[in-house]
Amino acid sequence: MTSFKTLDDGDFNGKRVLVRVDLNVPMDKGVVSDATRIERIVPTVRELTRLHAKVILLAHFGRPKGERKAEDSLKPIVKPLAKALDRPVAFAEDCIGEAAKAAVDMLAPGEILLLENTRYHKGEEKNDPAFAAALAELGDAYVNDAFSAAHRAHASTEGIARLLPAYAGRTMQAELEALEAALGKPKRPVVAIVGGAKVSTKIDVLEHLCQKVDALVIGGGMANTFLAAQGVGVGKSLCEHDLADTANRIMQKAEAAKCAIVLPVDAVVAWHFAAGAPSQAYGLDAIPADGMILDVGPQSIERIHAVIDDAHTLLWNGPLGAFEIAPFDKATVAAARHAAARTKAGKLVSVAGGGDTVSALNHAGVADQLTYVSTAGGAFLEWMEGKDLPGVAALMTA
Repeated sequence: MTSFKTLDDGDFNGKRVLVRVDLNVPMDKGVVSDATRIERIVPTVRELTRLHAKVILLAHFGRPKGERKAEDSLKPIVKPLAKALDRPVAFAEDCIGEAAKAAVDMLAPGEILLLENTRYHKGEEKNDPAFAAALAELGDAYVNDAFSAAHRAHASTEGIARLLPAYAGRTMQAELEALEAALGKPKRPVVAIVGGAKVSTKIDVLEHLCQKVDALVIGGGMANTFLAAQGVGVGKSLCEHDLADTANRIMQKAEAAKCAIVLPVDAVVAWHFAAGAPSQAYGLDAIPADGMILDVGPQSIERIHAVIDDAHTLLWNGPLGAFEIAPFDKATVAAARHAAARTKAGKLVSVAGGGDTVSALNHAGVADQLTYVSTAGGAFLEWMEGKDLPGVAALMTA
């Protein structure tokens, strides 16, 4: 990976430091219902305050599309943010112009200011040079700590990084280093587990990974599409029969790249999708025509464990079954705990990401036991597709 500057490379004493963070947190009746993204920015912000920087936070919230909408204000985030940082956080009613400038001028070294939603201005999502310049006027340096927004070429993620000395924050740094360890210069063998409902949402991911990893485990509803493409009857299971040619093309690419495709060898079948619904494991040659595959079976779990045991590096995106409802969470939980145990034993570098993946790992109780778990969603998927991320590219120094 090309090099990038971190907080170790800057002199922030007394400087106005614009820090792009992700505060797009879920809200319930005006209250933050999950503070994970707030907690992730704490290390960078605290470090900058210890370095006597004037910390100015840039963030978006919701999709106001250039209009000031009360429900998309960042003001309700101030209190939980101050609580997480254990220090006061000031707030400016705008992110550019006189209101922002006046608030910045009031800052003393070591103090923190949150600017209003950058998406209140149409220039943000258009990456308008004039808007980027207006943001840059408020700072002496720029720190990007929002990998989750790095796949967007917006003014606060890409444009401003071209105008000020730019650095990666600690969360961004950890993410980039984890991704480098997973696919950039990994310790082989490398295994990827890719699950989820539909092949159609992850065609680019699968086509990229099958040329990068040594083994690709496919689970979830998308495995049914691959099985059906091979002539396996999948009953009434979720299956994109029209993507049979796509599945076969991916398998051919994998074979050419000497990447082993690992599909289920048995399946857990139920007749209706509900918690505690009667279910049974079947071999692939005996899937009932009126049944639905909702998880991989016990033999498949053992096979996945063996693949993980052979790996030095694991990349995971997507559950193996309908993990939201027991007992169809069994395979996902078992594989997650197995990967966590191998990681704890120092035998595996494990990197996971994506919304459903994070939820599944939390459900298994091991989200904090893998090497790195990304909360970046779309940016993580685009990285898995092999795409350049504008917010990351803008930080690169060579």
